Amino acid sequence: MPLAIGAAVGVLTLLAVLVAVIGAVIPGSGEAVCQPAPSSSTANIPPAYLALYRKAGAEYGIGWNVLAAVGKVESDHGRGPGPGIRTGTNSAGAAGPMQFVSGTWKAFGVDGDKDGRKDIYNPADAIPAAARYLKHNGAPGKIRAALFQYNHSDQYVDLVLQQARTYTAHEADLAGGGCAGTGTFTALPPGKAAAEAIAFARAQLGKPYVWGATGPGAFDCSGLTYAAYRAAKISIPRVSGAQWRHGPRIPIGREQPGDLVFFNSGPGTSTNSPGHVGLVIGGEKMIAAPHTGTVVQVQSYRRSTLLGFTRPAAHRRTRAPGRGADR
Repeated sequence: MPLAIGAAVGVLTLLAVLVAVIGAVIPGSGEAVCQPAPSSSTANIPPAYLALYRKAGAEYGIGWNVLAAVGKVESDHGRGPGPGIRTGTNSAGAAGPMQFVSGTWKAFGVDGDKDGRKDIYNPADAIPAAARYLKHNGAPGKIRAALFQYNHSDQYVDLVLQQARTYTAHEADLAGGGCAGTGTFTALPPGKAAAEAIAFARAQLGKPYVWGATGPGAFDCSGLTYAAYRAAKISIPRVSGAQWRHGPRIPIGREQPGDLVFFNSGPGTSTNSPGHVGLVIGGEKMIAAPHTGTVVQVQSYRRSTLLGFTRPAAHRRTRAPGRGADR
């Protein structure tokens, strides 16, 4: 499996290497994704590049703004002064506007313009290849993990996600979660606390599940929701059963982004003490830490074990408590 792709031009230096093993990703084979409305910041993207980002995003089920953010960080949409963007390679051996190394390009290159060639310097080929590679590595549901594979640097991942935010019309349209489907993006929730909780949860995408953990490096399901609302300065109980009883309850079908969604599943679960919880982000999607061996990710909450919803944002803000007992 490839271990790295390219460096961020003028920002980060890629130290690493790559081992290429082909893993096919077919356009249109992924989950359909809601593509966010562009913000005024997209005026700085060359129109031809913007069209390619949006086309590839739709084909591969990844938010176009994430692809645009990678293109911005890697090469300023092909305009950067660094070596390897239009000809040759940079010091890490990366080339083209999306900064692929040769082995990864061989495995994931795309003939996007159907001219019979896969040209690493042609954005019509390089941009869908980047989408294909991110999809192969788990995007959009595991967007942090996918971007980390693109460049093994947490700083790089944070930089790309921050840039992706600037390209969307709503502050809460972050890479990785949904308006209708992870790519997936949602309009700003109707309340600052809910928006802050969602923003916190999305920033944790790709971090591992660890039972009893409340961050910053790992979470269990209720540890994630507890930490998300703690970041929004709203105090909720630590464990899922107590979070359910804390309320207020919201009828199924009336849920909104920022609500908690509960499931009658997991150890010791019951209708009064659900064993699993996630954070609603819209489009019947949630951010959740599922179980040991997985990472924080975007999932559908439409399943047979769905119990109901609560709305922590309805509680008055208070000073966030210290860490509660581990579940």
